[in-house]
Amino acid sequence: QVQLVESGGGLVQAGGSLRLSCAASGRTFSAYVMAWFRQAPGKEREFVAAINWSGTGTYYADSVKGRFTISRDNAKNTVYLQMNSLKPEDTAVYYCATKLGVISSIRIQYEYWGQGTQVTVSS
Repeated sequence: QVQLVESGGGLVQAGGSLRLSCAASGRTFSAYVMAWFRQAPGKEREFVAAINWSGTGTYYADSVKGRFTISRDNAKNTVYLQMNSLKPEDTAVYYCATKLGVISSIRIQYEYWGQGTQVTVSS
């Protein structure tokens, strides 16, 4: 069992930045792929970014590429999402998720999920 707790969400103006954190506990954190998904009101949950167990491989949705950066600190059992140049369309609840194996953008492949943190970008 893996427990995930997100933090760092909030209200920011367009063009601003936020850094989300996801603290993991339970099984060996370093063995897991970590990812961020988001869900806006009335929309399906969508993939944002993922990072492999060593931190050497990352994958981003086209909508955030060049603006968001995912990273991890295995010593702290934490994954981060640095979000720059935020846009109103980035407004959503952001979820941390984890799985074994290789990086994937497919939601149903992720086994454990956090409770989410709200990010609101005002125009």
